[in-house]
Amino acid sequence: MTGIVTELLHVLDLEQVAEDSWSGHSPTIGWPRVFGGQVVAQALVAATRTVPATRPPHSLHAYFLLGGDPKEPIGYEVERIRDGRSFTTRRVVAKQHGRAIFAMSVSYHDLETGVEHQMPMPDVPAPETLPDSREIAAKAGGAIPSAVLAYFGRERPIELRPVEVERYLRRQPQAPRFHVWLRAAAALPDDPAIHRAVLAYASDMTLLDATLIAHGQTVFDGLIQSASLDHALWFHQPFRADDWLLYAQDSPSAGGARGFARGMIFTRDGRLVASVAQEGMIRPRRSGA
Repeated sequence: MTGIVTELLHVLDLEQVAEDSWSGHSPTIGWPRVFGGQVVAQALVAATRTVPATRPPHSLHAYFLLGGDPKEPIGYEVERIRDGRSFTTRRVVAKQHGRAIFAMSVSYHDLETGVEHQMPMPDVPAPETLPDSREIAAKAGGAIPSAVLAYFGRERPIELRPVEVERYLRRQPQAPRFHVWLRAAAALPDDPAIHRAVLAYASDMTLLDATLIAHGQTVFDGLIQSASLDHALWFHQPFRADDWLLYAQDSPSAGGARGFARGMIFTRDGRLVASVAQEGMIRPRRSGA
């Protein structure tokens, strides 16, 4: 297991400080604020530790309230809303410096059988046929902005291989759809709760950027002040986050300095294992700001 994946697992292994109260830290990677996917994943870990493993989570709905300080621990307080015969509900509030920075509700459901259907997986190239970040940089030369190359090329616990990398070359309005293959950069333990937490972490990656495709822009331009506002994730079927997963994203709407994006996450054999929705701020920066 690579060191950076080991560090992610350490970040997700919260310290219990009281009954239904947990503390988490952030990796020391120089980011000015805590990555939103980290807070989603840590809050999911905190809530899940109050629920029997036989009742897995099926959905979570979260709001980002304030930017997190990566230099300070984050406290997670879990409220046991309901324990029913089939469903369990938890609410988690994350706090720093005495203020709430994040709130999330999580619902858990006993495994049951019923009717089944799903949307088909998009027809895209397999991840092995796509260039990794180093190959993208070598082929594109200076055509892709350095901020984009830095994002996809940075050593991270989640490996990313974008399908429509040409959007960063042409920089013109296109249909608001984006596909990226992702997986943990090393093998993970077999515990399904870890794989769900890692996917929750990864689900905040690249999604908000999809809201700018229709406008020929990206969040890396420096022309946009961007931040996730809310985040929802539904788990449909079991999966492994250390196998390749296709994150199929689109953006139905943008307006009022906010953009809305959706995502479907498929295994490489076509099973739809999770769905995501997010709204974020995409505010044009004022001249001189």
